[in-house]
Parts: sequence; C-alpha cells; structure tokens
Amino acid sequence: MSGAGRRLLALALLWPALAMPLAAQARELLAVGAQFEHVFEYQDSGEFGGLGAELLRLMAARTGNTVRFRMVPWARAQAMLVQGQADILIGPYKTPERMASMAFADKPFYQDQMVFYTRQDASFGWDGDYSVLKGRRVVLLNGWAYGAEWERVRPGLHVSVANTVENGLKMLVHNHVDVFVSNRRNTDPVIVRLGYGRQVKPLPKVIDVQNGYFAFPRSPAFDKLRLQFDQEFSALSDSGELKKLGKRHDVAIP
Repeated sequence: MSGAGRRLLALALLWPALAMPLAAQARELLAVGAQFEHVFEYQDSGEFGGLGAELLRLMAARTGNTVRFRMVPWARAQAMLVQGQADILIGPYKTPERMASMAFADKPFYQDQMVFYTRQDASFGWDGDYSVLKGRRVVLLNGWAYGAEWERVRPGLHVSVANTVENGLKMLVHNHVDVFVSNRRNTDPVIVRLGYGRQVKPLPKVIDVQNGYFAFPRSPAFDKLRLQFDQEFSALSDSGELKKLGKRHDVAIP
C-alpha cells in the first residue's frame, strides 16, 4: 500500500472516533449540611441518609456525577458553600441574605412547620401575639432562619443561641430558657430519643411554614449543574417518585 493509501486508511479508521461526541467528564460533588432529621442524617451503618441525601444520589447519577457528603455545624456548612468549598448545601430555607450569596434550586424539596416548644408544666401559650414573649428567655438554633415576621420581632426579645436541637431542648428542660423555637420535623424525633416526651411540648399554633431547598454557589461556573439538577428534580416530581420518597422518609413535600 502506498503512503497516501495508508494515510487514507488511518483517517477512515479514526473518523468514527472523531465523529462521536466527547462524554462529559464525571465530577465528584461535595454536598454539605448539618444533622437534619429525615432530610440529612448520619446513620449507624456509617452512611449518610435522609430524603436530601437520597435525592442528591439520584440526581448526581442521572447527570453523570457522583456525590460525597460531609456533615458540619449549620453555620459552617453555609459558609463552606458561600466560599466555594462545597458544591451543594442541603436544606436551607430562603432568606434575602442567603439569596444574595447562594443560588437556590428552582423548587423546594421539603416543608417544615416552625413552632414554639415549652415545658409541659408551663402556663405560657401563644395565639399569634408576640408581645407575650417579652421578658421570657428564648433560645434559637445558630444559623437557622425563622421567617420574616420572626426577624421583625426578634430584636425586642431576650434571645440566646444553641448549636444543636439537643442543646436547645436540654436548655428548655433544665429551665435555662422558657421557650425553644424550632421545627417539628427536626425536633419531635429528638424529643423521643432523649426521653423528653413528658417534659416538653410543642404549642399548637404554627409560627410559620418554611420550604427547604438545595443551594449552589452563586457563580456562573455552577449554573449548568444547578439547571441539570433542576431538570432531574422536576422529572422526579412529575413521575410521582418525589412524593413516594417523601412518604418513605416521613418528610412533608411542598
């Protein structure tokens, strides 16, 4: 075969490979969050579970990626995302401050009821009038968002901060505070685990309803990933799979 013939044969053999589109390179995504009951949990098996973890595994696989998880205190998890040290934050509620520094998914994946917790023998009740909190000791969770109305009244209250739901409940039970503000999904299972069912109660009137999202760094480099995840999330929702997963994990779906 002549030199020209060999070159033509080599090009012919190479052409199918040149014509095929290059596969997108898979990435290992880092998803961070704090212990959120039923949404993001560290299990006895050493694996991470909960609705948020399961959804991220599904969406990562469908977009050609993998995902690893890291659990840290909530304020630190938010800082890691904002500083570009993580790809996804699991479960934040929307606030104006967060929206300025994070890019939220298009749709929420769970919903919470925010309520007041008191001791069982407390005479304190709440019908929507925040003035009854004046003079009472209130504990909140560090880095949590409680809604616009709560942020409006907070400056006039005696407020302290706890880093975990367990610590907030213990402060309430040991009479260091009078009221603990939290959500039922995150708090009711901890009450059972700590054996506080006869000592602590949620007040029936809901303070606010908050939706929880996945969030991404607010950088154009993450726009494609966020849009891909939005598309896969919509497919899970439209197919009914999201509703089934929510029921299995005992999480309210918006």
